Amino acid sequence: METKIAVFKGKSIRKTIHNNEWWFAVVDVVEVLADSNDPVQYIKKMRNRDPQLQTNWGTICTPLDLIAKDGKIRKVLCANTEGIFRIIQSVPSPKAEPFKRWLAKVGYERIQEIEDPELGQKRTRALYKAKGYSEDWIEKRMRGIAIREELTDEWKKHGVEKDREYEILTAEISKATFGFTPSEYKKLKRLQRENLRDHMNDLELIFSMLGEAATTEITKVEHPLGFEKNRQVSKRGGRIAGGAREKLEKETGKKVVSPTNYVTETQKSKKLKK
Repeated sequence: METKIAVFKGKSIRKTIHNNEWWFAVVDVVEVLADSNDPVQYIKKMRNRDPQLQTNWGTICTPLDLIAKDGKIRKVLCANTEGIFRIIQSVPSPKAEPFKRWLAKVGYERIQEIEDPELGQKRTRALYKAKGYSEDWIEKRMRGIAIREELTDEWKKHGVEKDREYEILTAEISKATFGFTPSEYKKLKRLQRENLRDHMNDLELIFSMLGEAATTEITKVEHPLGFEKNRQVSKRGGRIAGGAREKLEKETGKKVVSPTNYVTETQKSKKLKK
């Protein structure tokens, strides 16, 4: 399960796909609507003053794995579009109506993407372009997403089932490729909730793809069953990319892994050109 970030009036709201629809972090939604510095306490008070919401809370909300502020995967209470609409009723806020329209639009876009998957890709490309990424970078990022999806499909076929297992296997590939787990890599780049790969430069993306593509190919040939066997394959796939990275670094005298935030550097470069 992958955490995505939606943006409402400049505020980030975590979301993820569950049962083929978007589910949103309740605490993020309440923080945005209530302008509260302590949304957890606000939610408790909100439930106390709305007995019906208190009674139905367990049916409205479901704990799902999302990336927390510290970069770790944690269970976070989430609700789908219908559930969020119900919660909004208990949050007196001038933002409620525009948020409802925004939420309806996000949900409708998901329905469109299910019917036509290419729409999702087009929207992703357009979003990256609006953020200032180059066409070359976007092409690599989109290819990386496709390679990642192929790898997770293979893991599913070979007995990897739990979200925590996907996280560990991904960390094994990253560690063998770069010498850093994703959480360590994010600390290096001073990231929190952001998607690590959205802040990688071209070479970092290329070696990420190589590590995952190599793991996919070995998995297809050897058919490892279960978490432990796939863990060993993940290490081997990552080492292939790691070896290539080390050879390039030896030839160029430059490190591939960069503490630089690619987005920040891109924005700075554009300002200098102006």
